[in-house]
Amino acid sequence: MTITAENILLIGSILLFFSILTTRAGHRFGVPTLLLFLVVGMLVGSDGLGIEFSNPKDAQFIGMIALIIILFSGGMDTRYHEINPVAMQGVVLATLGVLLTALITGFFIYWITGSLQDGFKFTLLESLLLASVMSSTDSASVFSILRNNGIGIKQNMRPLLELESGSNDPMAYMLTIVLIQAITMQSTHWVNMIGLFFYQLVVGAICGFVLGKVCIRTLKRSGLQSEALYPILILAFAFFTFAFTDFIKANGYLAVYVGGLVVGNVRYSQTGGIRNFFDGLAWLAQIIMFLALGLLVNPHELLPIAGIGLLIGAFMIIVSRPIAVFACLAPFRNISLAARFFTSWVGLRGAVPIIFATYPWIAGIPHAHIIFNIVFFITIVSLLIQGTTIPAVARLLQMAEPIKVRQRSAFGIDFPQELNSAISEVVVTKESLRNGNLLRLIDLPENTLVMMVKRKGRFFIPRGNSIIHEKDHLLLISDSEEELNAAKEIIIGTTL
Repeated sequence: MTITAENILLIGSILLFFSILTTRAGHRFGVPTLLLFLVVGMLVGSDGLGIEFSNPKDAQFIGMIALIIILFSGGMDTRYHEINPVAMQGVVLATLGVLLTALITGFFIYWITGSLQDGFKFTLLESLLLASVMSSTDSASVFSILRNNGIGIKQNMRPLLELESGSNDPMAYMLTIVLIQAITMQSTHWVNMIGLFFYQLVVGAICGFVLGKVCIRTLKRSGLQSEALYPILILAFAFFTFAFTDFIKANGYLAVYVGGLVVGNVRYSQTGGIRNFFDGLAWLAQIIMFLALGLLVNPHELLPIAGIGLLIGAFMIIVSRPIAVFACLAPFRNISLAARFFTSWVGLRGAVPIIFATYPWIAGIPHAHIIFNIVFFITIVSLLIQGTTIPAVARLLQMAEPIKVRQRSAFGIDFPQELNSAISEVVVTKESLRNGNLLRLIDLPENTLVMMVKRKGRFFIPRGNSIIHEKDHLLLISDSEEELNAAKEIIIGTTL
């Protein structure tokens, strides 16, 4: 087949369609969806259907664009009030935890490769580089698996793991870049390396915060004619945040995550549409990124490194990740022993380590292609072993609970944060109508109003003499949360 733009579009659409359909099988068997996307890419690659894709620069570019979208979307989905109680624990895991994992694993790689009688041997810096590339986690897959199995997590562990997985990629990236520079330099100036490390961390966070505030201010003052343009404007800010921060040699990935965190915690009239836009875009970015990475690897090249890959992967799962987690969480007495073990087990490797493995490859680091194949193999091992056993481990550690399904709003209304009123929805019960079925007979607090009623798919604005039926949905607005709660108790409804 002649490679044309039309053929690329045809093949790409088929792969995209097939990848989405495989998610159903993943849900059914508890397999992480990203593993299925990687497998699809491998099946159609050079060792499968024969589609050639061997350019690490193209894969890195695709991964960079996808990561910007995924990290920004992840930041937007993170709520301040949820992460505040676990913010310190999450930050420690995302920084010190990544560093400890990289150091412990790196020294093990140096020892094990040096002990091999035949085959390749990594220097200490190369060993630390390989470990650093693999040091970030992908907890998003964890919650996808748990949600598909109808399992929630006790002890407020969800926001902790979400914060860790959302913010530890920048740390792994910094370690990777610093070690690449150390290997390629004629002489290693560790003071400069440490200075560069902290510069990237601090300046990256500042850029993300400042540019996030600028984005919010622009949104509120732009006055765009079409609401469809607002998510595109935010996307442009996300790309600009990464590019500008990287231009001044700071950490663009950290800036993007912080920027998304800032933008996502401010509500405006377009919030609902913007979130839906970024949720869909993040899924598209993940699928394209995983397919590209699956195409990049040649499965027959994984066999020679399978032995060392299994050793390193097992060591990370059983030794280095648990040591790092227990060391980081030691000062926090409010986290139970079971929660610490569960946190240790859910340190899945995802697509990010594979993307970071292209950096040594492009930089011409010795053994870079071997590093890439080892990282790819360990990612598959991690997803197969840890990913498929998470529900069982959660139940074994008694960390599982029935998932709390958030009911969708009956009214589909998203109010701006600037609106100084408390708003909620309730469902009318028989007890609500004990004094009669007219709205004026429901004794609401003085400053509380029923704005709208939904009945069997029909909406209407009620008056005092409007007849209220059992199972009607009422949209309430009040001057304060206290009065709103009092109104809900009077109605004896169920908050949605």
